[in-house]
Amino acid sequence: MPRFAHYAAIDWSGAKGERHRGLALALCAPGAAAPELVRPAHRWSRAEVLDWLRSDMPPDTLVGLDLGTALPFVDRGAFFPGWSESPADARALWALVDAMCDANPHLSTCDFVDHPPAAEHFRRHGNRKGAQFEGRGRLRVTEQAQREQGLNPYSNLNLVGAAQVGKSSLTGMRVLHRLGGHVPVWPFDPLSDRGSVIVEIYTSLAAIAAGRAKGRTKIRTHVELDIALAQLGSAAIGGSGPIDDHRSDAILTAAWLRANADRPDLWNPRALTPEIAATEGWTFGIV
Repeated sequence: MPRFAHYAAIDWSGAKGERHRGLALALCAPGAAAPELVRPAHRWSRAEVLDWLRSDMPPDTLVGLDLGTALPFVDRGAFFPGWSESPADARALWALVDAMCDANPHLSTCDFVDHPPAAEHFRRHGNRKGAQFEGRGRLRVTEQAQREQGLNPYSNLNLVGAAQVGKSSLTGMRVLHRLGGHVPVWPFDPLSDRGSVIVEIYTSLAAIAAGRAKGRTKIRTHVELDIALAQLGSAAIGGSGPIDDHRSDAILTAAWLRANADRPDLWNPRALTPEIAATEGWTFGIV
């Protein structure tokens, strides 16, 4: 019997404003039925996604968030070396980001990234590189493992460019903090025998598993999406014409979670230590 009764994938957005075209949420049950978009005609806000996770998510759901759940820590023994208030672990980081950004609307994080001791570690708009931003940016251990699997991760400390994930990650940390104890977040929390669980996902991993070429993982037509879904044992969504890649990412990754949720190796990555589990977290699907 599958561990989970539902599988959800959320394509996240760290953009400014309240509602975002880049936010998409797809859900499926065990079996082969195609994942469906939740509120397909709706333009989500981050606060509404938080409310869905708290109150509307079906029981026993494995939900993937497409963002980095923490910042690099292991390489230098701290999130923000040299800053006396640098948090000791990921949960303290989430709390700090949320507290410092309490006045920022729509779960944005402007006050944190502009706070001078923190800003020293980020690359911000206008190519403003903090004195401690190194090269392309520090990577977590899971991101180094992503490279070994042929992916092209970006540092969560990079807040610039179309491929950056830093803003999404920081806004997501506010959501994770506000979830409190409502939903466990793996690997910061151990996997339990029942109940819902949040994991970090990398949508390109799902696309590659579905037969997409590296560097061409974005799917923008219904026909391409149905071909990829079939590779994951899923029925087609049908339809024709274009589909935006945020929605296709959510739909395909929900199907990928369903196909891979019961693989023991994905819950026990070789490089995942207790220290990494408490500080940096891990991307589900990276072994």
